[in-house]
Amino acid sequence: MANERCRVALFVLIVCTFAYAAVYTSLPAVSVNPCAQTLSRALLAVTGLDPYVVSCAADDGVSTPLLSDGGHDKINAGRVGGPIVTDLLQCRKPEGPDFPEDLQCCPPMPTSEPIDFTLPDPSEPLRTRRPAHVAGAEYMAKYKRAIALMKALPRSDPRSFYQQANIHCAYCTGASCHPELAVQVHFSWLFFPFHRAYIYFFERIAGKLLGDPGFAVPFWSWDVPEGMRMPLQFANASSPLYEPMRNPWHAPPKLVDLDYTMDVVENNYTDDEQIKHNLWIMYKQMIRSAPLASLFHGQPFRAGETDKPGAGTVKLQPHNLMHAWVGDLLSYPNAEDMGAYYAAGRDPIFYTHHANIDRLWDAKTLRTLIGSTPHAFLFYDEEARLVRITARDVLDMDKLRYTYHGVGLPWLDARPPTTPNVKYRVKNRIEKPVMFPVTLDNVVTAEVRRPLILWRQPKRATQEEVLVVEHIQTDGICKFDVFVNAREHKKIKPCGREMVGSFLCLRHHNTQNNVTRRGDLGAEQDESVTVTLVPRHGKVRIGGVRIEYNGM
Repeated sequence: MANERCRVALFVLIVCTFAYAAVYTSLPAVSVNPCAQTLSRALLAVTGLDPYVVSCAADDGVSTPLLSDGGHDKINAGRVGGPIVTDLLQCRKPEGPDFPEDLQCCPPMPTSEPIDFTLPDPSEPLRTRRPAHVAGAEYMAKYKRAIALMKALPRSDPRSFYQQANIHCAYCTGASCHPELAVQVHFSWLFFPFHRAYIYFFERIAGKLLGDPGFAVPFWSWDVPEGMRMPLQFANASSPLYEPMRNPWHAPPKLVDLDYTMDVVENNYTDDEQIKHNLWIMYKQMIRSAPLASLFHGQPFRAGETDKPGAGTVKLQPHNLMHAWVGDLLSYPNAEDMGAYYAAGRDPIFYTHHANIDRLWDAKTLRTLIGSTPHAFLFYDEEARLVRITARDVLDMDKLRYTYHGVGLPWLDARPPTTPNVKYRVKNRIEKPVMFPVTLDNVVTAEVRRPLILWRQPKRATQEEVLVVEHIQTDGICKFDVFVNAREHKKIKPCGREMVGSFLCLRHHNTQNNVTRRGDLGAEQDESVTVTLVPRHGKVRIGGVRIEYNGM
């Protein structure tokens, strides 16, 4: 483990739905220095929708709100609250003790100014992405051929597999930057639109090299029972789709575990039990834990806040979980390739994994949150031209001329049951006070009082009560679970309704959040809740636990 700790802003859980008639004004943002990744105090106002950013110009711990648009909008340059627009001229070597000394992520410098993205002609063939487990040999052979052709290109070609993998490294380590802000796309509402644009251009490059404009990337549908194994084509050691830096214990026919604890000894579920638990977790992350668009997508940038204000539910789990499950944590401390952001794009399975994440975004249909401002990214297209594309450009799949072959959403009705014969809490019992911050090397149980304003109001306006686990510090890959009013937590399955969420971080940049509704447990009128934090993997330090609320 590296000596330098990675700092985490917040871990947020929706714990109750209740009614409240008063008007609530969100709390003000707190100034921090996102470049240092050191949060003296972090506060997440989950109602905020404004796309603000913060400057990383100074290294003295003082952040000055500035805006740079990469030279695209001279009129608005310097105005606080404008869009994030990346600039290749500002790309730099990633810094940090966890990165290899020779790591370089920056793409080739363009020979001309970037062009603005234009939607494909509506007459273009509609590209249909198919699930890898039923796509067929011919379809998967095309993907294998496309990867081989990309790998055969010289590294200087921006369409090469080497450079395509580096895109993820650049945008996910802070290497790709606009002049004032180190951009990290994983821990805010930029997560979904960035990766949609990434797969879009990757797919079009593959189609160009294949001479097949209708080619579509397959997707790994690990959220449906038939797709819960690594596709066999990726396990053939002689194939371009093979990557040796994967966990050997998770090769086919091993079933995916969407609650993987990253331990050497894994659970002993039967296949039917594992599938059932996976569907419960998908329901929790897609339905129960994501009642708000901002909590599903992730939080927006806001003036004076960190560049990692908080990830959405799917980003945390199953997205992070699947990265860790595929990566080789047994042999490499950073769980390369898939388990490390800087290396994940080197594995051909990455693009099928993120095609499935994109499919889940489309299934949720909560895209309006992203489209309020033109946050922009730079990608090379199939003609090796540098293109500036905005988050607004990628909201409509039909206009991008691709779709998904239906595999169904079997988790839609997979609501986890409550656990029978479990004591949720002892009436009138007062827990021993916990003095935060605490190191989570053992189970910690704390009584957290609900603000009076939350539980003494008439039920006339729907609100969400939010449990905030804050000032989380980790020494790398880690996981812990959070239970509410469940003293006998050992009796509860990881996907049980009483377990309100899991915090899972990869090695680098660990701002996460997760949500659930405590209303499932019938605790709406309690003056306080009992919160139990259970460590599962890695070293974690918790700064505090509190309750807030948010309107729909």
